[in-house]
Amino acid sequence: ALGLARTAAICIAANAACALAALRWLPAGEPAAPAAGVEAPTRAALLWPLAITGLLGIGYEVLVVRVLSQVAEDTVYTFAMLLAVYLLGTALGAAAWQRRGPRIADPRLARDRLLCALSAACLAGAGALWGAQEIKDALMASLASLASYPATAGEPKLRQVISEWLGRRYAVKVNAGTQILPVNGSREALFSLAQTILDPSQPSATVLCPNPFYQIYEGAALLAGAQPWFVPSDPARNFALDWVSVPDDVWEKTQMVFVCSPGNPAGAVMDLDEWKLLFELSDHYGFVIASDECYSEIYFRGEPPLGSLQAASLLGRNNYKNLITLTSLSKRSNVPGLRSGFVAGDAALIKSFLLYRTYHGSAMSPIVQAASIAAWSDEEHVVANRTMYRDKFGAVTPMLSKVMDVALPDAGFYLWAGIPEAFKGSDTDFSRELLAAYNVVVLPGSYLAREAQGSNPGAGRVRMALVAETAECAEAARRIVQFIQSKLR
Repeated sequence: ALGLARTAAICIAANAACALAALRWLPAGEPAAPAAGVEAPTRAALLWPLAITGLLGIGYEVLVVRVLSQVAEDTVYTFAMLLAVYLLGTALGAAAWQRRGPRIADPRLARDRLLCALSAACLAGAGALWGAQEIKDALMASLASLASYPATAGEPKLRQVISEWLGRRYAVKVNAGTQILPVNGSREALFSLAQTILDPSQPSATVLCPNPFYQIYEGAALLAGAQPWFVPSDPARNFALDWVSVPDDVWEKTQMVFVCSPGNPAGAVMDLDEWKLLFELSDHYGFVIASDECYSEIYFRGEPPLGSLQAASLLGRNNYKNLITLTSLSKRSNVPGLRSGFVAGDAALIKSFLLYRTYHGSAMSPIVQAASIAAWSDEEHVVANRTMYRDKFGAVTPMLSKVMDVALPDAGFYLWAGIPEAFKGSDTDFSRELLAAYNVVVLPGSYLAREAQGSNPGAGRVRMALVAETAECAEAARRIVQFIQSKLR
């Protein structure tokens, strides 16, 4: 209540200051010689645009104050920020409308009308932040639930919300009671799912992994008593996996296949033909497919990436046999600290996984479930998040493409860049020298892959994660360009 009262006071003060300034600037009475056919404004004529500006501004300011309050509790600072927004809008509006000439009786009246539109645009833009705020509100509103133990299967409402999201996103039907489980982030589930699926008592139990890959796949396989086998990738197809090259004797020992679509680090997306081939192989050899889809909502090429459940449904596999998809809110909603995601798919596998998890002790906290319900129910903040990443890639990629082999990925927030020939293929030397000289961190591509089938597909590349603010990403790109240019002289 105190916070809302403070917000209201700031809103009233900011709008009053702008109104007084505008009235002071407009002289009493009517301006001399108004333009022909145009009614001359008076002080009273300013009241309605200022009123509209105030109403729209209050909505905008409430959101801005709620965001600013996370970084600054100083009321004076917050007030100054808001006042600066309005005064800047006033100045820009006046300058723009004064150029319109005699068609406007008084540019100051038009200026305030323009300010109304500016406030409306700000309100719409601030709405993109509302989803993230709803997550925080849901957390705070559910603190009383900490007095109860959560169910391992999760709240029915959460599973239903996830089922509805899957229906909207992929046009699939997934049973909320038997085919969905909440998990504490996809990393935890990727690891524990392997403990459920794999049978190390079988000779040469094998898990297929992409190469390059997310390191959890390898660790999960080894700690479950299996051996990872790395599937070759094709650089000519944006590092898509070459399933055909896997020998029959490897398929015969395979109990589980990890896939990542959109991929980490290259951002490749599996198409329907690739899924069809993998499903046919699964039917023939009996292995389980674990599809890591945590980057599915960060994409840049029109249509959203095809999901595994969606592919299965399109191919008539509506029971999702031997298929588990895993995703989370970390990338989609930009809340990696929440540790919330879900698995969905084959009901028999979900049942076994739930039984394992009752002993594993991995029930999701009630307050995290409440926040997750809010997050999966909202798409506006997801669109805003995607737009933010599009802006980052738009700022960074053109700069880097002049000095490196790099292009916009299909999806994800990584740039998978080839280093210049001057570094003789050593991604480790490139990364080490860049850090030492320019204080920019990139990940050597060879660290993300393994020497397998005669090569390390990550060698000669680096992964850049565009997770910092846009300005910081752009500054890092400029430093990388300077670093490379200094080596090419």
